[in-house]
Amino acid sequence: MFEYEVMGNSLQTWIVSILIVLAGIVLVKLLTLLGRKVLKPLVTRTANHVDDIVYYSLEPPVKFAVMLLAIWIAIHRLVYPDSLVKYVDNAYRILIVLDITWILARLSSALLDHYWGRKSSSHVQKMLPVVRRTILVLVWIIGLVTGLSNAGVDINALWGTLGIGGIAFALAAQDTVKNVFGAITIFTDKPFGIGDTINVNGLEGTVVDVGMRSTRILGYDRRITSVPNYKITDAQIVNISSEPMRRAMVKVGLTYDTGADKMNRALEILRSLPAQVENVSSNASDITAFFSDYGESSLNVTFYYYITKQGNILQVMSDMNLAILAAFNKEGLDFAFPTRTVIVQEDQANQSQPDGQTSRPQTDGENPTPQPQN
Repeated sequence: MFEYEVMGNSLQTWIVSILIVLAGIVLVKLLTLLGRKVLKPLVTRTANHVDDIVYYSLEPPVKFAVMLLAIWIAIHRLVYPDSLVKYVDNAYRILIVLDITWILARLSSALLDHYWGRKSSSHVQKMLPVVRRTILVLVWIIGLVTGLSNAGVDINALWGTLGIGGIAFALAAQDTVKNVFGAITIFTDKPFGIGDTINVNGLEGTVVDVGMRSTRILGYDRRITSVPNYKITDAQIVNISSEPMRRAMVKVGLTYDTGADKMNRALEILRSLPAQVENVSSNASDITAFFSDYGESSLNVTFYYYITKQGNILQVMSDMNLAILAAFNKEGLDFAFPTRTVIVQEDQANQSQPDGQTSRPQTDGENPTPQPQN
């Protein structure tokens, strides 16, 4: 029965080949158990992290290599056409290179996480995903090209095909490429970080995430806006969180019956208020109050002050406006509102005549002298 041939191979040969594959599966299971029970506890107890990185990088590719070896031995015990042998050999050349590439990819990723991700500043850590993906793409491209070259593929012709396809792909994905380079620019140039409040072309809010394609900003209306990275790199960015203080401005209009003494008193009050309002700088160089202009219905005073970094901007502005209102009311300084004065001049009924004569009332029967009309 064992001598019975199936597809040019005896049944005994098929059974042995299948047993070799099964032995490979059992060996992989044993390696998994050995790693979990012995090797992993051993490397985690050491102070050196290099062995952890090596163990993490080698474990899955080594198991894959064991299965490749078992299948290779099992296949080469069989008899099959020479044309099929060529395809199998080429496939194995590619798979072996890809397995080595897998080791390098896992090793580079683990080294980046350990030596860059854990020991760098928080801003540099945010750039880690972009760098990792770039390195992994390069490693896998090099590995795939090397494997195809080992399999006998004409790399020059392949590069030519990839060049034409790359041009078409670049034209189709140019916005995506610009966004990726925009993300790299944001991470390297550091105009802002996650959690900063920024203003980009009038859009103001808190940065919640910087991705490969876009930056997400949480506005004051609690809506998230995704802005493409390349637009952010080309825009004028104001990092509000990095400012030591925020300047605020108040315009106050007083009535036109306000005298010079009262105007000076108003300016003195404004200059003294920052010391009385919480989270407002009381430094004299940060306070500016001056009689700015004559308005249509008011004498205008402009007041500049600075809100400290820890202060809530809207609350401090409200507190300052209330303080101005209370102080001006106490001093009797009246706020102006839009008014218009209309002066009506009544034409005189009797106008003086030449030679001292005056006009007299018109009576019936008289022919009145025509009077000029105004």
